[in-house]
Amino acid sequence: MKTILITGGAGFIGSHLCRLYLNKGYRVVCIDNLLSGSYDNIKDLEANPNFQFINHDITHRLSRSQITPKGSLPPKAGFRTDHRLHAIFHFASPASPDPKSPISYMSHPIKTLMVNSLGTKHMLDLARQHDAQIILASTSEVYGDPQIHPQPETYYGNVSPNGPRSCYDEGKRFLEAISFTYYRKFQTKIKIVRIFNTYGSYMSLRDGRFIPNLIKSYLEGRPFYKYSNDTTTRSFTYIDDLVRGIDLVFQSDKMVGEVVNLGNPEELSLNEAIDIFNSLVNKTVKVIQKPKRKDDPTRRKPDITKAHQLLSWEPQVKFKEGIQKTLTWFQDRLSAK
Repeated sequence: MKTILITGGAGFIGSHLCRLYLNKGYRVVCIDNLLSGSYDNIKDLEANPNFQFINHDITHRLSRSQITPKGSLPPKAGFRTDHRLHAIFHFASPASPDPKSPISYMSHPIKTLMVNSLGTKHMLDLARQHDAQIILASTSEVYGDPQIHPQPETYYGNVSPNGPRSCYDEGKRFLEAISFTYYRKFQTKIKIVRIFNTYGSYMSLRDGRFIPNLIKSYLEGRPFYKYSNDTTTRSFTYIDDLVRGIDLVFQSDKMVGEVVNLGNPEELSLNEAIDIFNSLVNKTVKVIQKPKRKDDPTRRKPDITKAHQLLSWEPQVKFKEGIQKTLTWFQDRLSAK
C-alpha cells in the first residue's frame, strides 16, 4: 500500500484530498496544526486504519519516526521500505484575506509567510529523501491585481511586495520560486497548481471569504458586507472540480516541473453571484457596500488552456448548482449539531 502525506489535511481542500485518497486505497498521513483547519473536518476518518493524523507545525521539521502506520512499528523504529512516501500534497496555509476572520492570513501574517517558505522547504527536503513527487498549492493571488485578462501561467503578475496581502501573495510566490529551484538543482519532482477561488463543503463559516460570508449572512439573517466595486469579478470553482483537477495533476508525468491554473473560466461579477444566490433561496440578502480593500484584485479569470492540453481538464459544475450544494451542506451540518 502506497503512502501519501497531506499538509493542511484538516483544511477545506486538504480534507477532501484525504477522503479521495483513502477511497482510492492509499495510506494517508494528514498533518495540520489546526491554525486554520479544523479537526471536525477529519474526525470521521480517524477510525480508518489507513489514516493517520499528526498535529504538527511544518515550519518545524517532521521526523520520519512521526509517520508510522497504526498498529505497525513503534515510533522510534521509523519506516519499513513499503512505508516510504509515494507523494506529498503541500496544502498547508491560511488562505482567507478577511482581516476580521480569526483564521485568515491577515490574522496570522508571519505564520503564513513561514509555512509557505520554511514549511515548503521542509516538505521539499522530505520529497527528496523519499524520491516522492510533491504537489504544491499555489494561488491565483500570485497574479495580484492583473493587467492581463484572463490570466495565463506565463503572466508574471502585478503584486505588491509589502502591502497588507503580501504575506500570502509573496509567500506563495516564494513557494513557487524555491520549488523550481529544487527542480532545477536536485530534479525534485515538483508539480504546482495555481488555485482560483474555490468553494464547497468543509469550508468554515468563520473563513471570511465571499461564499461562506454570503451563506452565513443568509443563515443568520444578517446583512452581507461587500468589500468591492460594482465591477469586481471572480471565477468560482466548485470543490469537486478542483479536487478532480488536482488528482489529474498527481497522475500526470507531464506535470513534473510545471505549473498549471486550476479554476473556472466562468467570470461573474460579485453582484451577479449574489443575484444567483438570492434566486436559489427565494430571498434577497441585504447587501451593505463597503470600500474596496487595498490590493484586492478587481478582476479574476483563469486561462485554462494549459490544463486542457496537459490534463484534459475543465470544470463541470456551474455556479448555480455548486452554490446550492454548498448551502445544503452547511444547512445539514448545522441541523446535525
